[in-house]
Amino acid sequence: MSRPSPESGDAAGAREVPGLAAAYAEHERFLWGLCYRLTGSAADADDLVQATFVRAIERPPPRTDEPWRPWLTRVAINLGRDLLRRRRRQRYSGPWLPSPIGTGDDGSLPSYEPTIASGITTEGRYDMLESVSFAFLLALEALTPKQRAILLLRDVFDYSVAETAGALGVSEPDVKTTLHRARRAMAAYDSARCRPTRELRERTGRALAELVAAFSRGDVAGAERLVATSAQALSDGGGEFFAARVPLVGRARVLKFYGNIARRGLPGASYRMVTVNGLPAILSEAPHAPRGIATRTLTMAELGPDGRIARIYSVLATRKLAALEPHPRARPLTRPLAP
Repeated sequence: MSRPSPESGDAAGAREVPGLAAAYAEHERFLWGLCYRLTGSAADADDLVQATFVRAIERPPPRTDEPWRPWLTRVAINLGRDLLRRRRRQRYSGPWLPSPIGTGDDGSLPSYEPTIASGITTEGRYDMLESVSFAFLLALEALTPKQRAILLLRDVFDYSVAETAGALGVSEPDVKTTLHRARRAMAAYDSARCRPTRELRERTGRALAELVAAFSRGDVAGAERLVATSAQALSDGGGEFFAARVPLVGRARVLKFYGNIARRGLPGASYRMVTVNGLPAILSEAPHAPRGIATRTLTMAELGPDGRIARIYSVLATRKLAALEPHPRARPLTRPLAP
């Protein structure tokens, strides 16, 4: 992904603000990771980071000789909270899902994330990889914008109470009270946390590949064995493409929906296994798809406690998939989907 720097385009004026170019180089990736987790959208994170540095050019802090990160964090989060409030007021067509971002097969974060070695976590309640998982990002939807910001700073980025209060311009008691409420709202997620470990990635990849193979063979019984009775499926077409407008609940409905897609097929379509948000997923590309049908679809799954597929997420909206490279480095599926 490419994002604007203070040395290019509208941000060229950064050279006139002492210390801003160095601040961009030091803090841009941190801000992007924070904004992505705050909004669940890579495109929105791009926009928020750009807007933050434009604000720094137009209205820089009074003391540019002091550390930039607290000021930049406050601006980015305030802009992000405004965006979240607008999003909640707008009507969205069908289920809303986060936009996927590519992560390494070894559990490493994207190159545009904060630099943390593979397998190394922060001291926060949630580590960096878990906090970009779909399960975590969807759990954040139950929080208010303020709760999300404080929980991310305290429990993911390991800010102290004082640092969080300073970054957001609120009191320390307010931080403690808001965090308590946010953690209480995250209780359902915490009771069945989805940590994208290597073992979980391997099990999820096998389950997806076996489900694809069962659809290819027309093996209904085989597909049923892989999917939980209470399975759910959510499709996010953003009103742009044909997609399920409501969540599909129950194994029979889920298998019928995806079975019909597999049987219909698309001319010239290709299917690959990629790793996004810490877990394997299937990226389908159909450049010759008819009007109304997505040319790219990202389908991922979450396993339940019994090892069966409990949830399937399909992201079709073009803007949501923009963070994925057009031709990501990926491995072919064991078996391609058959018409």
